[in-house]
Amino acid sequence: MGFAYVHRRITALAVGAPLLLGLSLGGCATSTAPSSLMDARAEAPMPAKTGAYLPVEDLPAPRQQAALTADERAKLKQELVAARDRQEAAAKAQGVVSAESGKP
Repeated sequence: MGFAYVHRRITALAVGAPLLLGLSLGGCATSTAPSSLMDARAEAPMPAKTGAYLPVEDLPAPRQQAALTADERAKLKQELVAARDRQEAAAKAQGVVSAESGKP
């Protein structure tokens, strides 16, 4: 083998290798057209997230009327005090000492 033959072979290899490498890596390049399932999923709209917790920033609309009037609050307080007194009396009858000794 002569020098010219080896020189041609090295030149062909030097030109052919980058050409084949460029063509093979060109297949890995991304395209702008949606051609795969992954591209289709990326372009699809995301479903609304449904969480277990209510969103904090969503406040309810203001009420049209008060939750309890002053008379209703007084009546409810009297009923709660009467229920507490009945429970204390029942506990004393059974001989159980209450943890709270003072009333508000």
